[in-house]
Amino acid sequence: MQFHHQGFRAGDPHVQAASAYANAVPSHVDVLIVGCGPAGLTLAAQLAQFPDIRTAIVEQKDGPLQLGQADGIACRTMEMFDAFGFSEKVLKEACWINEVTFWKPDEANRDRITRHGRVQDTEDGLSEFPHVVLNQARVHDFYLESMRNSPSRLEPHYSRRLLDLSVDENAPDYPVTVTLERTDPRFAGHVETVKARYVVGCDGARSGVRKSMGRQLVGDSANHAWGVMDVLAVTDFPDIRHKVAIQSDKGNILIIPREGGYLTRLYVEMDKLGSDERVAQRGISVEQLIEAAQQVLHPYTLDVKEVAWWSVYEIGQRICHKYDNADSLDEHPRVFIAGDACHTHSPKAGQGMNFSMQDTFNLGWKLVSVLRQACKPELLHSYSAERQVVAQELIDFDREWATMFSDRGGVDPKVFQQYFEQHGRFTAGLGTRYKPSLISGEATHQQLAAGYPVGMRMHSAPVLRVCDARPMHLGHVAQADGRWRLYAFAGANDLQDEQGGVLGLCRFLAESPLSPVLKYTPAGQDQDSVFDLRAIFQDRYDGIALEKLPGILRPQRGKYRLHDMEKVFAPDYKSGSDIFALRGIDKAAGALVVVRPDQYVAQVLPLNAYAELAAFFDGFMIAAR
Repeated sequence: MQFHHQGFRAGDPHVQAASAYANAVPSHVDVLIVGCGPAGLTLAAQLAQFPDIRTAIVEQKDGPLQLGQADGIACRTMEMFDAFGFSEKVLKEACWINEVTFWKPDEANRDRITRHGRVQDTEDGLSEFPHVVLNQARVHDFYLESMRNSPSRLEPHYSRRLLDLSVDENAPDYPVTVTLERTDPRFAGHVETVKARYVVGCDGARSGVRKSMGRQLVGDSANHAWGVMDVLAVTDFPDIRHKVAIQSDKGNILIIPREGGYLTRLYVEMDKLGSDERVAQRGISVEQLIEAAQQVLHPYTLDVKEVAWWSVYEIGQRICHKYDNADSLDEHPRVFIAGDACHTHSPKAGQGMNFSMQDTFNLGWKLVSVLRQACKPELLHSYSAERQVVAQELIDFDREWATMFSDRGGVDPKVFQQYFEQHGRFTAGLGTRYKPSLISGEATHQQLAAGYPVGMRMHSAPVLRVCDARPMHLGHVAQADGRWRLYAFAGANDLQDEQGGVLGLCRFLAESPLSPVLKYTPAGQDQDSVFDLRAIFQDRYDGIALEKLPGILRPQRGKYRLHDMEKVFAPDYKSGSDIFALRGIDKAAGALVVVRPDQYVAQVLPLNAYAELAAFFDGFMIAAR
């Protein structure tokens, strides 16, 4: 984390100086977010970092979430949390999922269950972060803290119910009109009107924003009831602090250990529903859930002392065919939906909260870029195009996974375990790969950086920062600040080659009229305010002379024009970690890896592919005035 470049300031560096728009009444806003769930708060926390963008977030509930429903936090989500600055808090408080054990009926006595296998939860090297479990409400708390500390001092407006939403494309500045009703006792029935440039509905599966767009969720239900409960219990079941998949003749259970060492979540399979039956009609009680869990766990005992939270639901996979209000590419999208408002699936793969947050992490930087007139409005079409396709892939996986889990006796337990292992990248949140588009290039030069597949998230690796010999992860320099990252991996002799390689790229970026840095960085802003260039050389860190490197690798920042010395890295040879070998970088030629603000690889190019680099950004960016 960097600070003091605008002058020394005492206190917590996470609390940024407030902007003029802090606590503004949301009568006119750039972005109105409806819903304070994980998707809404991810977007709000990102937009709050930009003091020139007026953001408001409203929520029908009367206050912050106290007890969450989702709890699993995938590796990919932890990578995103690092960009928001609170991954360490989550790691400290959460329960880490290290192994998954599998149980089946004992062949000698099928009334009893027995362990038949165990696997590592995520494969080695998949991410620098683990799969963890933490109450959703605590995730909300961390986002809310980030928002309060931001320049915007953004706070949700609770007790607001959406009444109406309309779009008038002829309105020049604020084409979206939203009507809200206050539901808090003191102002109950009071109606507020908000004019917005953009509205994002993160208001759940029964989304009012989605309905106002004329969109609907389409899909089916598996007509199978499941119960879920967080319990404090005394048990002799040996794997109670593991993630456990139990398939028995009496039903199936998924066990998830919770944070704190004592709390446990149980997903308990209940009965099949009729073709037209809803789960609410069954009137399933918490006592029935406990009894069903006790039967499945036999011969082990389960003495439930307290139920912190419980619910009953039915499995279903549904998706909306479009995530914005534009019916054609000629229209300017003004209203978007995210999270459960546009896709729902079972909790078995643990992707509900995780996938929803990735939706708005994808959308946030695009809204910022268009509102700041840095990118063309056509960029906004890429949100629905990218996220709807990968959501369909997730739903297809979830449908098969949920079916296998619920199939009593029909699926060989070993096959079930193998399926889990084979699809570990999906459950880790790393199965997403965006197709070639305006902002995701073709994999023409993929061989230069095989470990950074174009369209997939940038996989971090250990490096050594040259200026202070600090070991760190390269990917952790990427904050949720809307900037593009240019990672220039040097070729074999780049420190001696002033015309080509990294030094030649630096000269192009700093001097050429075609340079994206010169063309798209607004006057008066820091040189790295749009493009964050980082160089990774193959030499030992103590053989790299920072003072001899191009000035663009020591850019001046802040009101005093202080030099940022933290742009240059070397492999961490001391620990045996060579990032060039780990990520398949061509050591002879090097490579330029272009990474989007949402941490996905947009391009892999030769270091001297200046024209290709310029053409890529010319396709969607607007030259700075």
